[in-house]
Amino acid sequence: MTETPALTIRRLVRNTPQAALGTLDAQGAPYVSLVLLAVDHDASPLLLLSDLADHTKHFRRDPRVALLVDGTAGMASPLAGARATLTGEIERTNAPHHKARFLARHPDAGGYAGFGDFNFYRLNLRRAHLVAGFGRIHWVEGSDVLLPVDDQLPLRAAEEDILAHMNTDHAAAVELYATRLLGRPAGTWRLTGIDPEGTDLRLGGSVARLWFDHPVRDAESARGALVRLARRARRPDEPTGER
Repeated sequence: MTETPALTIRRLVRNTPQAALGTLDAQGAPYVSLVLLAVDHDASPLLLLSDLADHTKHFRRDPRVALLVDGTAGMASPLAGARATLTGEIERTNAPHHKARFLARHPDAGGYAGFGDFNFYRLNLRRAHLVAGFGRIHWVEGSDVLLPVDDQLPLRAAEEDILAHMNTDHAAAVELYATRLLGRPAGTWRLTGIDPEGTDLRLGGSVARLWFDHPVRDAESARGALVRLARRARRPDEPTGER
């Protein structure tokens, strides 16, 4: 895939399990908090938030928010790394696949997701500001960052079955994805999500992202991508899928 600013932003959002949420309080003063982040198939950010939190009280008055997604962790010179600020309006969602994707990404959240004061939210992305190192600064429209919703429907419908099949019948291949392609330690890795651009993996508290060479849109094309990655994993001299 050609690396455009929009793709770089999607990589950041899909790779990063947390973000800083910026809201405006009743006096219009800025407020920032740490939140867990999951991602819809089209790359829309998904959040699980408590009604009791200050940030929730803020955006109920003014739904305009910002999310800072930071991809500079571990870098010796963080200002040379990539980060993106996503701006838009936050909206509550009851979509079952949003809940499923969030809890697959953050299984520990299942312990409180059912509490009456917790709800799922989606960021209606308007614009994004990418800083990908010195001199690499771009404003990108949200419509350019997000993938077309209609194109995601076939894969979204098949996601649960794909994950169950891979984790049950091809667990060895999943571990090879993590160890051979992503350089992660051995263990019982599981796929927790699949979207047009790649698949997410988890082992305990560790998460990883494996990117496809080309986008997929349904079960058949996803199967082809996963088979090719398994073959590559058995030939570790080939390029990896973590970018």
